[in-house]
Amino acid sequence: MKVVNPIEELKSKSDGVVSRIGSMNHLRLTVSDIPRSKRFYDPLLGFMGYRLVETSEARLAWAGMTQHGYLQWVILSVASETAKSRIHDRYSPGLHHFAWNADSREEVDRFYGLLRATGATVVDAPSEYSYEQGYYAVFFSDPDGMKLEFVHVPIEGSQAYWRQVRDGR
Repeated sequence: MKVVNPIEELKSKSDGVVSRIGSMNHLRLTVSDIPRSKRFYDPLLGFMGYRLVETSEARLAWAGMTQHGYLQWVILSVASETAKSRIHDRYSPGLHHFAWNADSREEVDRFYGLLRATGATVVDAPSEYSYEQGYYAVFFSDPDGMKLEFVHVPIEGSQAYWRQVRDGR
């Protein structure tokens, strides 16, 4: 059996487009308070096109349809009684932060307005970052202190970065 180096296989593709393999199916976060988290997440996820499809005392689930026709989920589960008082530490092993894509810089700015209107904690107001060409993002945290991000990278920025990776620069 021939062993294929996945990086070499990706480099050999002329367009660099990959299937949905590795894309997000669901993000599941543990929260300390379901009602408080629902008040926080519902308007933000609704802005992104997700719909709240499951509600219980122990769990919330939002679903959204991707451009490829598949569901993508954000699920919140309630923490155990012994863990509810712990504060999230993004510098401990585990999740540092999670970022959702935006279609435009204007969308990031509108989302920032929603964050301010809902009283969310904004960690960093919308700004450009040098991670990729045109990277523009707002960083915020949820009621349990988990860092989150809403980001726009123009396709040209992603393609320029991918060409560097593909060409080994």
